[in-house]
Order: sequence, then C-alpha cells, then structure tokens
Amino acid sequence: MTARVLIVDDIPTNVRLLEARLTAEYFEVVTASSGPEALDICQGAEIDIVLLDVMMPGMDGFEVCRRLKSNPRTHHIPVVMVTALDQPSDRVKGLDAGADDFLTKPVDDMQLMARVKSLARLKSLTDELRARALTGQQLAIEDAMRAMDSISTSGGSVLVIDSDRRHAERVQGYLSAEHKIDVLTDPADAVFQVSGGRYELALVSMALGDFDALRVCSQIRTVDHSRNLPIILMADEGDKPRVVRALDLGVNDFISRPIERNELMARVRTQIRRHRYAMELRESVNHSIALAVTDDLTGLYNRRYFDRHLNVLLGKAQEQEKALAVMILDIDHFKAVNDTHGHDVGDVVLREFSARVKRNIRGVDLACRFGGEEFVVLMPDTDVNSAELVAERVRQAIAEKPFEIRGMRPLAVTVSVGVSFNEIEADTPETLIKRADVALYRAKREGRNRVILDAA
Repeated sequence: MTARVLIVDDIPTNVRLLEARLTAEYFEVVTASSGPEALDICQGAEIDIVLLDVMMPGMDGFEVCRRLKSNPRTHHIPVVMVTALDQPSDRVKGLDAGADDFLTKPVDDMQLMARVKSLARLKSLTDELRARALTGQQLAIEDAMRAMDSISTSGGSVLVIDSDRRHAERVQGYLSAEHKIDVLTDPADAVFQVSGGRYELALVSMALGDFDALRVCSQIRTVDHSRNLPIILMADEGDKPRVVRALDLGVNDFISRPIERNELMARVRTQIRRHRYAMELRESVNHSIALAVTDDLTGLYNRRYFDRHLNVLLGKAQEQEKALAVMILDIDHFKAVNDTHGHDVGDVVLREFSARVKRNIRGVDLACRFGGEEFVVLMPDTDVNSAELVAERVRQAIAEKPFEIRGMRPLAVTVSVGVSFNEIEADTPETLIKRADVALYRAKREGRNRVILDAA
C-alpha cells in the first residue's frame, strides 16, 4: 500500500535520508522544515502520515502534534514522532500530545517501513469511513468529529495474554486503577476468551512458551466482533524482526520490556481512544444514513448510495493517481431458484449471499446491492492482483458450502464475477461499470462460477 508521507525536520540531511528510504518503497514524500510549514501543508493537502521531528526551533514537534490533533481537519492524520530522545517520559509526552507512534534516531529501516505501512492501512480505513459519511450528505460526520473530543479513555476492557502469570499480574497492576483487566495465561483459549467478552484492547506477550504470538493475534482477528480489536505486543529486544512482521500483518502497536508503567498507560489510552472513536464513527455513519441508503432485504448499501459513492471514490482515485477496482457479482441461475422454490426462498438466498460477501471482502471495500441478484463491490486503492484475490475469495465462499434453507435440502449456489479498473484517465463511473459488466457476461458465457478481470 502506498501513501503520501510528510517529513518534518529542520535538518536537510535527516529529511533526505528518510525521503530516500520511503521513495525506494514507492511512497510519495512531501517535506517541511518547520512546524508552521507542516501545519500549513496538512491543512491544505491530502497527507496520509506525518513523520515529525521533536527538536525543532520555534515550534517543537510536541506542539505541532497537539495542534494537528486539536484541528478537526487534521486530527485523523497519523503522526509518528522521530527523535533522538529515548527517555520513557519523552515517549509519554508525545503520546499524550496525540502521537500515534515513536521512532528513535537512528531510524531502523524495518521499523520505519512497518510503522508507516501499518498506519497507512489505518489511515485508509479512516478515510473510507469519512468518505462514506460525506457521501451520506454529511449527516453524521460533524457529530462524530465532536465526539472525538469527548471520548473518555478510562474504564477500558483489556485482555492480557501472557503465559508468565507474574509478568501478567504486574501489567494488571499497572493498569487496574484505570481499566478492567482480565488475565489469560493459556494462549490456547484466546479465541474463546475474546468471543465471550467485549474487549477494547488485547495486550499479547511475545513470550508464550510453545505458542506463536503472531498466530494467536491472527486467530483473534478471525472472530467477527474482535476483527478490529486493537492489539499491543509486549516484546523483548530480540523479538524485533518478528515485531516488525507483526506490525506489517496488522498488529497495532508494541511496547518493549522492561515495561515502563507510564508509557504502557499512555499507549493503552491511545489505542482505546482510537478504538472508541472508530466505533463512534461507524455507529454514527450507520445510524444516520441507514434508512435512506441501504437495501431493506440484504442490509447492504443500495444502488442510490453506490452511484453517489462511486463518483466520490473515482474522483479521489484520479486526483491522487491511485487504483480503484469495481467488482460486479451475479448469482448464477437465480431465476430458477425463485421459479422452483418461491420468492421467500430466493430472499433467504439473497440475505445469506450478502452476508458471505461482507465477510470475505476487506474493511475498506464497500458492498452494495446493484439490483435483483446483482451486487457490486467498490475496492479503493486496489491493484489487479489484490482485486483478483478478493474476488476469488468471495467466489469460493459462495460455492464451497451449500445454502441452508429451513424445511428443504441445502441449495448449491455459485456466482459469476467481473472486475474492472480505472486505468484510463478519461474513465467515468459509467465506463467502469460497463467494463465490469462486459467481464461479468464473459464469465457467464465461459461456464459461470468464475472471475474475469477486464483491464482497459
């Protein structure tokens, strides 16, 4: 995933070094040499991540971060403080100012890329939620932004997973005055534990004996209501390569042992605040526009919403020179289901089909009912390979398990899929849909139950 990164540092050598590293990984880089210049850039341009030096003349990084996070137009931009300061109190000060993470000079290449990629994913999801609110006539976005200022970070529900009970109880002691802490010493029960509790954060030790901490994190992500649960790893110095991989896989943060109480509390507050804000934004968007823009039968967005949102996403993709994929899905032989079994059975199939589609697309993707048995998925910032992986995952999820219908034998259902991309500068919503439609009908002609990609 690419992103536009703003590097803020008053020393040109530092700027050039970071710029070279990021450009080599295909990130777009913007630079600023002072705090006020950085604030102006963030106010007027689309910035995805800020790498912010702390020690600058005039306005230091802490003040820049506070101003970014207090401005409704910029508070959603992830900020990584880059500094030679290595005292826990400095990290706590930065986190309290609203920083999303810290990198210590000299910056380690693997940590830099892992942090930037992790925060780029977070920013992409946040942008998509904000865009959906905008598409819904901004009925909810103002309330959601105001809610950010009033969100409490206390009273969080936190799960500590550590096979060493002594370490776990020490962490519990650090946090129990402010949060409700559960301790799990058997990592094998992690999925069962998160399924039974409504946690807002998981603290996972990298030292779990015979258990792989990364696999435990992955298993937590497979549970529906904990799919977006923030995870902080507790790691030793020797765990750095695996921590970098974990961050690249979607773990939210890590803290190094020996764990310093104030830094732990600050990182926990940051993750809980971010989680509660995301939940608030999701709920606000969903409640405010549900009646006008959702399909009653399936609960997906309707054609009216799709038409509006495709215009928004295509314009944004063209402006930023990013990819956009459009996937059209058509249930094979659906008319025969209605004709043979009745429309009530057809409705059951449509609802289950929609549920499987939603479960197998990504958080940034948007599924809509296009009409009848046709559905469409908008996939922002998605190249050909990624789109094909998602489309195949959806197709397999439909075909591999028959649909259960009460009072009758399960029905085998398949889907044909066509995918198009905004590869032409003059593309319009109509041309994207047309090319996806052409690919869909080719999938039908070639035997159905398949994915066809139509690149311009």
